[in-house]
Amino acid sequence: MYAFDIERPTTVAEAVNALKTDEAQPLGGGQTLIPTLKARLAAPSKLVSLSAIAEMIGISREGSTIRIGGATTHGQVATELAESYPALGYLASKIGDPAVRNRGTIGGSVANNDPAACYPAACLASGATITTNTRDIAADDFFLGMFETALEEDEIVTAVTFPVPQKADYQKFEQPASRFPLVGVFVAKHDDGVRVAVTGASESGVFRWTEAEEALSADFSAGALDGLSVDADGMITDLHGDGAYRAHLIKVLTGRAVTASR
Repeated sequence: MYAFDIERPTTVAEAVNALKTDEAQPLGGGQTLIPTLKARLAAPSKLVSLSAIAEMIGISREGSTIRIGGATTHGQVATELAESYPALGYLASKIGDPAVRNRGTIGGSVANNDPAACYPAACLASGATITTNTRDIAADDFFLGMFETALEEDEIVTAVTFPVPQKADYQKFEQPASRFPLVGVFVAKHDDGVRVAVTGASESGVFRWTEAEEALSADFSAGALDGLSVDADGMITDLHGDGAYRAHLIKVLTGRAVTASR
């Protein structure tokens, strides 16, 4: 690992100012960045830790929306949302192992937009809003492709706000070694229709399965998916499964999520 400086600001303003330094990089929970540094795939001159910024930590509810600070850990989300948003709490409880859940943060996961990360699917299906130090961004406009988001330079994720749907569920077909989803599907039934988001499957990262959304908005049952299929073109092929396998899993997991939704 290369040598670097580290700063631990206590406010968002201090963090943004620290990131103006050339080659400075924000550090959330470090579950992606630290292994990247160890492998010498990145060499920032300074890391700006976000873990001590109190205004970015914690969960609050106002009416039918839940706001989660960007520096809130997966473990906190799993514990505190088990009753108020079970699908999201369950999703967080299945990320990595206890060490990862106690260090990794929702803001870091969303900002990194790993193609197999779980939170992006929850954001898209829930119709979440990603808040940064400068603006609010709808989830549909935030995730642009594999490891690509709408974040500008020196912009950090300070919070994510989730509208709580009528019903929701997350189904994850786990790759045992990494515990990342080979395919993950988040289904959410809202007043104005159903949203279905898929992670782990596409070469372009997280996406919405619009055909399933239309069918389920008319009939929220697994049977509504009969006759639908996902095109295998553009799906990830690796040693764990080819594109056709992942395309098949998307339909299977969507049906399971609909049946299990609560």
